[in-house]
Amino acid sequence: MTQSSDAILARMMALHPKIIDLTLDRVWRLLAALDNPQENLPPVIHLAGTNGKGSTQAMIRAGLEGMGKSVHAYTSPHLARFHERIRLAGELISEEHLSEILDECYAKNGGIDITYFEITTCAGLLAFARTPADYTLLEVGLGGRLDATNVITPELSVITPISIDHEQFLGDTLAKIATEKAGIIKRGVPVVVGPQADEALEVIEATAARLGAPLIAYGQQWHVHEEHGRLVFQDERGLLDLPLPALLGAHQIQNAGAALAALRYLGADEAACEAAMVNAEWQARMQRLKTGPLVEMATEAELWLDGGHNAAAGLALGDVLSKLPKRPTHLICGMLNTKDVTGYMAPLAPQVTSLTAISIPDEVNTLSAEDTEAAARDVGIKACTAESTQVALKAILAEEPDARVLICGSLYLAGHILRENG
Repeated sequence: MTQSSDAILARMMALHPKIIDLTLDRVWRLLAALDNPQENLPPVIHLAGTNGKGSTQAMIRAGLEGMGKSVHAYTSPHLARFHERIRLAGELISEEHLSEILDECYAKNGGIDITYFEITTCAGLLAFARTPADYTLLEVGLGGRLDATNVITPELSVITPISIDHEQFLGDTLAKIATEKAGIIKRGVPVVVGPQADEALEVIEATAARLGAPLIAYGQQWHVHEEHGRLVFQDERGLLDLPLPALLGAHQIQNAGAALAALRYLGADEAACEAAMVNAEWQARMQRLKTGPLVEMATEAELWLDGGHNAAAGLALGDVLSKLPKRPTHLICGMLNTKDVTGYMAPLAPQVTSLTAISIPDEVNTLSAEDTEAAARDVGIKACTAESTQVALKAILAEEPDARVLICGSLYLAGHILRENG
């Protein structure tokens, strides 16, 4: 009898001492043992970047589905359940199917060293190869050049904005990080490029030129902006006047532009492009919580959830908060000890009344609530600590029952909230 997916995933965690160990050798070995499923995928759109990969992928998927296409999608990390990482022809993979492919990959690997992300990516590729669809959307896990997803030749590559993150793995300058991200560019394959700092764009342009990969770049081949509450997109095919993205934030205008550039390359009409704006959903990106125990506690309050965790995410979140209707805004924040906490919090300071710091439950790399509180105070935010989200929320509501409360700081915290809040 096949074990549950959770049991198999737990076994997979023990196959390599490191969570991250960037090389493709182990992936190629296992894929060969699985008869190379990466060679039998529906046409692939491959996405890399520091910020906006998931949102851009969600909009591309909504647009393709608006064209009547069936779409596989691979993303990471998951928030509440691993199944979120593998979407087969529009539907999350079933528990039975997931357990079967994980078990098969575990058996074929034969107990040899392989990281959790590598073996689970191979499982995703196996599921995609065996399920008919029109397109496959593959989101890079970390970097690009040596990421486990970088074993395919796509129909189109997409690089969203690049910023400093994961320096211990990708390098300590924007140019070094951009070199890793640009590693997904393939010879002759067009690449959609979102807005970039000059240092990153130079690397991408040089890589594309060396490989003869046509550029479809923001500010050159396409432009996007907000005008009178609408999204205006223009490329060499003409102008689109569309609703603003369903995903909140000025940064989503740029993500929408990259998605539209990709969709136009793939032949989408205006109706499909509108579907990309209206129908995209992406959990824990300024997600309004509307049901569950936390919402029941906060009957008069607004409750939001966001998983952004780096300086660029802090800027984007600060901008979103500045544009919401005025309301006392309190943060419940938990972060990892590997993140630029000050860079994340500083843009939020002008927009918030207080921050309650918590430690992320069951997360070994959590920043302590006390250290998170100290970082908040350092950037001028009134701060305190609480032992849990529920305790923090109860204290905030006792002071201001109609507050806006934003739970933020980490995808790991967001996942915990989504699981606990049902």
